Parts: sequence; structure tokens; C-alpha cells
Amino acid sequence: MKLKTLLLGACSALMFAGLASAETLTIATVNNGDMVRMQKLTDDFKAKNPGIDLQWVTLEENVLRQKVTTDIATKAGQYDVLTIGTYEVPIWSKLGWLASLDKLSADKNYDVDDLLPAIRSGLTTDGKLYAAPFYGESSMVMYRKDLFDKAGLKMPDAPTWDFVADAARKITDKDHEVYGICLRGKAGWGENMAFLTAMSNSFGARWFDEKWKAQFDQPEWKDTLDFYVKLMKDAGPPGASSNGFNENLALFQSGKCGMWIDATVAASFVSDPKESKVADKVGFALAPDKGLGKRGNWLWAWNLAIPASSKKTEAAEKFISWATSKDYTNLVAQKEGWLNAPPGTRTSLYANADYQKAAPFAKMTLDSINSADPTHPTVKPVPYVGVQFVAIPEFQGIGTAVGQQFSAALAGQISVDQALKAAQQLTEREMKKAGYPK
Repeated sequence: MKLKTLLLGACSALMFAGLASAETLTIATVNNGDMVRMQKLTDDFKAKNPGIDLQWVTLEENVLRQKVTTDIATKAGQYDVLTIGTYEVPIWSKLGWLASLDKLSADKNYDVDDLLPAIRSGLTTDGKLYAAPFYGESSMVMYRKDLFDKAGLKMPDAPTWDFVADAARKITDKDHEVYGICLRGKAGWGENMAFLTAMSNSFGARWFDEKWKAQFDQPEWKDTLDFYVKLMKDAGPPGASSNGFNENLALFQSGKCGMWIDATVAASFVSDPKESKVADKVGFALAPDKGLGKRGNWLWAWNLAIPASSKKTEAAEKFISWATSKDYTNLVAQKEGWLNAPPGTRTSLYANADYQKAAPFAKMTLDSINSADPTHPTVKPVPYVGVQFVAIPEFQGIGTAVGQQFSAALAGQISVDQALKAAQQLTEREMKKAGYPK
């Protein structure tokens, strides 16, 4: 009896010792659908990695960005895996805040060469990968085929801004609350300025010249903002200066937008008959251009990264490898269907016949992502990387302040010239304060 008790005690001790030795990763992530789905599927990871436990901190995007930035800047070490955007990766890697993902790059099963080149380039600094993409996106035109047919119009696969503007005015029917085009107007560096910066690239504009001098006093920005404000006045919905992604999505799904230029990830939402009244009437095209060699589309990804201060780098890299792998994509497809597979990160997904069948917008999404170049985003040379943002720490504040001026111009509170003058002055002031040129 004593021997049995001793053996049971020894087994219990070993069990608790095993539990105590399990490594717990704290993962900070954003509260969007794809990330929530990943949390539900982590039993698969735990089964393959029994020595690693996961603790989730799931936050709204703006709160996540604030908390993660504070944590990594102060080296507090609260998180072992971070969910960060394409904006943060080049800045934080240069500051030495992120661990490079060398094991992923060397792992043949992970197949880093399968990552879409445009997405991968935005996550690479000095030849090293500093974050792995969970899903990626560009932007494109989503349009109502029935309204185009009614107006005798045919959308090209690669339209110009002039065609889009002309078509938007022709299909507008304000008496029946059908607006030719819906575009972001809500102020914010990631709201209206994501759209307008990408649009301005196609008009030949840029935020800064090679010497970091602000360029809002140049004719290309005047052309961009004039075109946008006049188009929205003629063919946009009322209250457009308050509309961001979610508001325009709701308008399009309810049949009130003839065209919408926004994130490629929206394609599955507008094509879903459970959510969209016009699901069977939607077509897709590349973002417009002005014939200058750049289209008005952006590039973004949500990515997983490891803070350089983490003491659990090996376990964190195992989790990132699982969550951004081909096997994870197949797991989502098996559990949730191919339409819900994380888009915009891997070449193999777009070569998959099952995915192509489930997602009729797959080719246009891939073409949109591939046409974006974060290292050469503009017609004229620039000293920064980033398509719809400038990858410097000061951009968040400056971008939002400029966005407020442009939103006010759209609302008719100030003129286009006044908005551009204010944008030039505030950008010059903030850049001088930050010590540019450096």
C-alpha cells in the first residue's frame, strides 16, 4: 500500500513538473474575423506542440497598436508574439525591436519563397524577414455589372480614372439612392489617407521629395484632390466625409453604390448572398490609373512578429510557422471552406483550383497585390517605403492631421486649396520638429 502511494505521488509530481515546464506564449492580436478563427483552431497547434501553451490578448485595432507599440518601445516584454501591420515592420526592424525569422526562412517545409513577392518585400529589411504574413490585401474596383449593362458601359480589367469618373456620373441615380461611386472620406491615416495616398501615387504625386520636403504644394496633389472632391460631389453618397471602410461596405451591400474602390478582402463580403443584396451582380477590376505607370491600389498585411526582447523566441517562431503555413490554410479550408482561407499571402493559394472555384475574385486580388510595389510606390523617386503610408514613426500623427484637412474639403467646410495649404504647413512643421532631413 505504501509502495502504491509512493508511486502515485511520484507520478503526480512528474505530471505537475511537466505542466510547470510548459512554456506559455502571450499573443497580442487584433479582433478581426480571421484572427478570431485562428484562435478557435489552435488545438491543432497544441496537439503538435504539447510543451507550448497559448494566452491570447485580443484587442480592437487602435488599442492593439497603442499597447503593442508601448510594450515594444519600452522593452516591457509583455507579449511574445505581436500582430502588426506592414507599416510597423520596416520601422521597428530598423530600430532593432524585432527578432528576424531566420528559422522560417531556412525551413524548406515552410517554403518562404511561396510568399507573394510584394507582401514579402514589405516585411524584409536588409535581406532578412522580420514578420510572417497572416493575410494580405491590396485594393481594387468592385462594381455593379447590372448598372453598367443598363448604362451601356463595359468595365475594362484595367480602367483609367477618367473612365471610372465618367461611368460613376452616368450610373448615379440620386432619386433612387443609387450613387455612382463610394470612396473613403473619414479622416485617419488608415482611412481616407490610405485611399488618397494610393490614389495620389497614380496621379504622380508623392508625400516627400528625395530631401524630405513636403509636396502638397505641387500640382499633382492639387489634381488628385480636385478630382476626388468633384467626383464625390457629383456621384458620391451624402455624408461621405464620415464614411470609412465599414460604412461604404454597408452601402454597397445594400445596393446603394455603383462602384466601390477599397480593400480586396471586401470581395468575399460583397459576394456573399447571406450579407449582400447584390452578391450575384458584382464584378471586379484593377484600381484605376492615369497612364503614368502606377495604379491607385495599396498594399497591406497583418503579420505575426517576435519582439527582440522575448525570451521565448524558439516557441514563438514555432507558433508563427504554424499560423502562416500552407498547412494552416488547408486546415481552414477543411473546417470553414476555401472561401475563408486567409488571402493574399501565398502563391500556392492562387494556383489552387478549389480556391479559384470558391473565390471568383481570386485572380483580380492576386493581380492587384502583385502590381503594388512598396519599395518604389510613386512615379517620381522618394526616400521612403510604403504604398499608402510613409514608413516613418511620425507618419501616423501627420497622416491623420492631413486626413482631417482633406475630409473637411470633401465636406465643403474648406476649399481644396485651403486643405492643401494647411497640409503643407502642418507637415513641414512636424517634420522639422522631428529633425528631418536626417
